Amino acid sequence: MYFLDHYRTRISQVIGLLFLFLFMFSQKELDVTAPYISGILFLVGCLCVGAAMAGRMWCAQYIAGYKNDVLVREGPYSVCRNPLYFFSFLGGIGVGLCTESLTLTVLLVLLFAVMYIPVIHTEEARLHRLFGEPYSAYIREVPRFFPKWSLYHEPKEYTVKPKVFRHAAGDVLWFVLAVGILECIEAIQESGLLPQLLSLY
Repeated sequence: MYFLDHYRTRISQVIGLLFLFLFMFSQKELDVTAPYISGILFLVGCLCVGAAMAGRMWCAQYIAGYKNDVLVREGPYSVCRNPLYFFSFLGGIGVGLCTESLTLTVLLVLLFAVMYIPVIHTEEARLHRLFGEPYSAYIREVPRFFPKWSLYHEPKEYTVKPKVFRHAAGDVLWFVLAVGILECIEAIQESGLLPQLLSLY
């Protein structure tokens, strides 16, 4: 768990490059057999990416600058304990669907589970050490990952730390960049400049 937590960013970058390589040299069978399904997958993927970006910015509004000092239980943190990871998961699904390949989408979901489930457990243990009983109560009352929207509540006012929020909000641009790169690669594939070594659904 320490290894994954400590080298998470580097491992994610390596996995991203391998995923990109796989996408570059594969033929998406749905493009040939059911192009309308490919279009639907891309549309749903874009919607997921948009929701993920909005969700992560929403989380950053509440958590940026408070992460290790205050047990935040408002806004997105009132419906699940790890909303940043939930929206990252949603964004990962979105990027996967934008490849127009169900195989690559499932692969991304599995990689997310392998990478981030141990990290979530490690972070929860750390937060329990930091906040003690209040965090234990939070665990009892709020689900770990998938939101329970009936629990939602928010304050009338909330102090946002602009500098930290701005940095955190900039992180969501990676989702747009990922979709843009996929579209550029697809255009190069359609021009015949990249060999299609694999066939994926």
